[in-house]
Amino acid sequence: MATEVKIPDIGDFKDVPIIEVHVKEGDTVNADDPLVSLESDKATMEVPAPAAGVVEKLLIRLGDRVSEGHPIVLLKGGDGAAVPEPPSLIEQQEPTPPPSPAPTPTTAKPNGQGARSDFGQVHASPSVRRLARELEIDLTTIRGTGEKGRITKDDVKAVLKGPAAPVSAPAPAGGMGIPEIPAVDFEKFGPIETKPLPRIKKISGPHLHRAWLNVPLVTHQDEADITETEAYRKELDASAKDKGYRVTLLAFLMKASVSALKQFPEFNASLNPEKDSLILKRYYHIGVAVDTPEGLVVPVIRDVDRKGIGDISQELGAVSKKARDGKLTATDMQGASFTISSLGGIGGTAFTPLVNAPEVAILGVVRSRMAPVWDGETFKPRLMLPLSLSYDHRIIDGALAARFTRHLAHVLEDIRRLVL
Repeated sequence: MATEVKIPDIGDFKDVPIIEVHVKEGDTVNADDPLVSLESDKATMEVPAPAAGVVEKLLIRLGDRVSEGHPIVLLKGGDGAAVPEPPSLIEQQEPTPPPSPAPTPTTAKPNGQGARSDFGQVHASPSVRRLARELEIDLTTIRGTGEKGRITKDDVKAVLKGPAAPVSAPAPAGGMGIPEIPAVDFEKFGPIETKPLPRIKKISGPHLHRAWLNVPLVTHQDEADITETEAYRKELDASAKDKGYRVTLLAFLMKASVSALKQFPEFNASLNPEKDSLILKRYYHIGVAVDTPEGLVVPVIRDVDRKGIGDISQELGAVSKKARDGKLTATDMQGASFTISSLGGIGGTAFTPLVNAPEVAILGVVRSRMAPVWDGETFKPRLMLPLSLSYDHRIIDGALAARFTRHLAHVLEDIRRLVL
């Protein structure tokens, strides 16, 4: 018996167009193979097969508009059994194209010379047009291989590869292309094993790559004396255990971050698409990086400025469990204005977290440590928390980052300052 595969939870998006259909009737698919691609005004999303099976019937066509719950295919399991319903879909932002050799001179011009930005009546989706503009490729010179001559992302990427060339070919003068890392046959050196990347890493990888390439990143490091704050946290945690939740330092970090974001609003912002204005956000939604068996995810705690330590702690416990169980939805991970990545439960002395673009800053923390601190007369043991603040240098300079981090440390050192 065949089972309907439906559009899973895709957040607040409605009537999203199908821009690619990856399968046809009779195709055999594996679990997590893409069935269709959707595109909203903010992201491109793939709907994966929930299990291996055979596509018995397509229930949609290219260009159809769909919402959560809309059936897309009838899928029969490989043994004739029904397949399970798909889990909630994790948002996949439009991926950065993989690094590749220089484009041919007839289709791409360095520094944007000659590349058209509107492409007239070219048959291509908005995401493909955007990709072509970023890579400075003229879509009017490409013959589409999609349905009815539609130009796909693969067509654009194929142009970048151009004719066969040695792997040492230099990058173009405009710097838009990055030479591919040469392929290596590792088997000639010894036994190997190929392990597929978890879906979360497949999704987050292109986003992290794009952020690394686009954001001029700097990391500022400082430390906070949290001796008194930790003592207070332990008091709250002892009381919270009886109520079924735990109070961790992360809740205090989130409240202190909101205080710093209010004092320095440039950190609670994003660049506009034209890169000539700063969009200041008047809400304080904090993303929290959570380690799961499948990879790193970043659920969002909303309106942290309106919640107390107890409320935040309970919400952190609930969302962390949801993340580990693989039940986060796209909505759970949207809308952050600032992110915190904590390795405190593992260790380390410092690290450089990547800015979660389009945010402009991210706070990284590692395990606190006891250290001798000079008070003007003698050394005393104090619990010190290392802080690593990475930021977009187009918006934030070093002096501003130092002031932000010092304010954050100042609040963490005496949590009573949060009520000021």
